[in-house]
This record gives sequence, C-alpha cells and structure tokens, in this order.
Amino acid sequence: MSVVEKIRSAKSTAFSFELLPPLKGNGIEILYKTIDTLREFDPKYINITTHRSELVFKENAQGLFEQIAERHRPGTVAIAAAIQNKYKIAVVPHIICSGFTPEETEYALIDLQFLGITDLLLLRGDKARHEREFSPTGHKNATELQVQVNNFNQGLFLDGSKMKSYVKPFSYGMACYPEKHEEAPNLDSDLFYAKQKVDAGAEYLVTQMFFDNQKYYDFVEKCKLKGINVPIIPGIKPITLANQLTVLPKIFHTDIPEAFAAELRKCKTDAEAVEVGVEWCTNQANDLKNHGVPSIHFYSMMATQSVRRVAKDVF
Repeated sequence: MSVVEKIRSAKSTAFSFELLPPLKGNGIEILYKTIDTLREFDPKYINITTHRSELVFKENAQGLFEQIAERHRPGTVAIAAAIQNKYKIAVVPHIICSGFTPEETEYALIDLQFLGITDLLLLRGDKARHEREFSPTGHKNATELQVQVNNFNQGLFLDGSKMKSYVKPFSYGMACYPEKHEEAPNLDSDLFYAKQKVDAGAEYLVTQMFFDNQKYYDFVEKCKLKGINVPIIPGIKPITLANQLTVLPKIFHTDIPEAFAAELRKCKTDAEAVEVGVEWCTNQANDLKNHGVPSIHFYSMMATQSVRRVAKDVF
C-alpha cells in the first residue's frame, strides 16, 4: 500500500515524521533511537532527507588547501532500506535536483526499485552554501525531476531505451508552500506550479513548515478553487532553541505569529523555549486534527523529544 493510500484509508489524522541521515562516520543507531521514541504513535511513514555535496577546503599532502566536494550526510537509499527492513514502516526517501545529475537520480531509482521502496518525495532541494542562487547540476526544478520519474514509471530510461521487465511504478508526493516559495513572485504563481505538479502525477503535497494554521487553511481553500484535490499534508515543527525565533524565518521564509514570538522573546534559556515550542506545536496539532486534516507531518530534526510530547497529547 502506497503512502497516499495509507493516508486516505486512515480512520483519523495520521502521524508521520522526518529523519536526517547520520553524519558521515556515524552509525545508524541514533536514527533507530529516534524511531523507537516515536513509533508508539503508529507513524504511517517516515521521510528520509537527502543532502547534496558541498564544496570544502582540505589540506593535501603538500600542505596546500584545495577545494573538494564532500557529502556530509550520505546513504539515504541504504538508510531507507534499513529502516523499512527493521521496522516494517513505509519509508519515503527524498529525491532532489540539487547537486545530483539525472544519471545519478536514475541509478538511485533503480536501486530503490531493487529494494522494494516505491514511495518518494520529489523536491528541487536547496542551493549550495557557496551559491548566491540555485545553480542546477541537472534538473532546474522539481517538475523537471517529475518528468524523469514519470518516464521511469513508464519503463523508459534517460537514454530512451526501454526496461526489459515490468517494475512497480513509484508513487510520489511533492512540496507546497502556504506562505509561498521564497523565489515565487506571488502566491498565485505558486498555486500555478502546485497545480502543475498535481496534474503531472503528484499524489499528495506536503507543506513547508508553518506556525499559523490559518495560513494553511486559507492555502488549502485556494488550492481547491484551483482544482487541486489531492491530500495537502501540513508540516509543523516544535521550536526547541530560543534563536529559532529569528533563524527559522531566515532559512525557511515562514512567519512566526506575534503571539508566539512574544512568548519566545521572554525565554532566557533554550529550556524555556522548548516549553513554549511544545505548547504552541501541541495547540497547532490539536487544531489541525480537529479540522480533520488527513495527516500531520512533523519536522523532527533536533526535536525528537518535543515531537514525542506533542504526539502524546494529540495522538
């Protein structure tokens, strides 16, 4: 059963969360610990993020520094397989444009098919840290990536050759932005691309994190008016650090409501910010559930214990 089928068939609001692959050189045990902490809430799926290589300077044998590409969090495909094998929970690896060639993407799709992992989240991905704006390695955006996956689902490789045997097609979701993508000129333009994604085969949409539920509700209504009728999964995150009051809006271009901001400004320590974050996120999640959203997706990075506290109250 695909992720979207699990979401549609759930008797009440479903629960899911997202994991970062471990840093290069670290083991997978820390991910298992996170899953063990949250599995009691019956996650319908677990997202596994994918990360591009970044340019770093390293000293060579001659004592000179040279610039090389290094991926700090490799192993998304293998990690997804390990988690699905150990826990029998559906996994959704991210497939991104950023830092990956179409050929590398094709190899990843082949490996995932061999492993029996057929749920994906297709994303453009972030620009490299050294870039002022996104510079594509291959696909310029997620809709171009979507074309490649659709062709693969129809049995076609990049070079136009046909697969010799049937493979189960990938089911996939894509991203959407209740407060619009940072590069979009306006929300209507963003809605145009969201509709384009759905018309081309995206079976559900997952939002960028937000802290104001009304913006999500308004966005969903606008999507319906545009003929977007797939599940739109709200993505939320409990704040765990006092500096996230200013950091998250810069990184994710999301507004923090003044009532929430006012409480965070009172926090003198991160421990105090955790309590404020849990309370706000719990209220958010309960309100979303009461409005009958199909699922709630938690961005749990650096917030596992907070997510657990929220989920314990909500699910």
